[in-house]
Amino acid sequence: MKKIGILFGQENTFPPALVERINAQKENDIVAEFVRIDKVVQGDATDYAVILDRISQDVPFYRAYLKNAALNGTAVLNNPFWWSADEKFFNNCLATKIDVPVPRTVILPSHHHPPDTNENSFRNLAFPLDWEGIFQYVGFPAFFKPFAGGGWKHVYRLNNAGEFFDAYNQTGELVMMLQEEIDFTEYFRCYCVDGRDVHIMQYAPKEPHHLRYVRNPQPIEKKLLATLEEYVLKLNQWLGYDLNTVELAVRDGIPYAIDFCNPAPDADVNSVGEENFEWIVDSVAKMTIRKAKEYKPGENNLTWGEFVRTYAATPKPKKSPARTTKAKVKK
Repeated sequence: MKKIGILFGQENTFPPALVERINAQKENDIVAEFVRIDKVVQGDATDYAVILDRISQDVPFYRAYLKNAALNGTAVLNNPFWWSADEKFFNNCLATKIDVPVPRTVILPSHHHPPDTNENSFRNLAFPLDWEGIFQYVGFPAFFKPFAGGGWKHVYRLNNAGEFFDAYNQTGELVMMLQEEIDFTEYFRCYCVDGRDVHIMQYAPKEPHHLRYVRNPQPIEKKLLATLEEYVLKLNQWLGYDLNTVELAVRDGIPYAIDFCNPAPDADVNSVGEENFEWIVDSVAKMTIRKAKEYKPGENNLTWGEFVRTYAATPKPKKSPARTTKAKVKK
């Protein structure tokens, strides 16, 4: 029997609906349940062929559990090793290399010294930073947000340098990004499942959270729709996420990827609405069943994106130059 486990935290609607949907398919030798952990021993396999991770970003113990599970063959969705390494600033850096438009963005050192460091730890850092160059590059208005944070925590909208320094003084040990504001005419939040299925949702980020998913969406122009889907697939295939959301803001007809490091995206029926909820439950159920069928015991069943597969591929050994020996020749 191949078991699909759902690892989750405070969610109340998506996990039970997903388990019910998977089991309703009545696939031979496949069953879904909530993950149960009673002990974690180094090198020991779990009982699960597939685990969908919805919570390890907040619980380091779970992240360690999932890495050990993956080492022993469990197909963990999303890949816990890549999720541990990734963050929002790198996402933007990668986008610049794969021709997906992103806002002008810089990363800044934390305002306060991290624990166990002092001024000597930053001898390689210019003081002051080139603030004039940074502000000219990004421009104002701008958004100021954590490079690895989630949701809208510690996010500031700034109109000038004075407001920037006031906000910077409040950020403590957080590493922050300063990012160009995209004055958009349309905004979309897009689910991407298994690097192949895309669901585009019209989104209103300026509204209260419970009103952000547009309940009566307007038709989307076909060319724009195709571009949105292209960018969502490209980003997720390069990053290697099995489940993610991509937010895109449209300015002058061009979609800019704003936020696309959401590997445990909101899937609560009370916020996303019935139609979007039905899509995500059905799509993730199909993906986890697919992964269970493809599962090979004891092998590497993780998803690795194009970036890792391209950049971490073992380079071909360089040929050593032919040796030239000067032989002594008798005349």
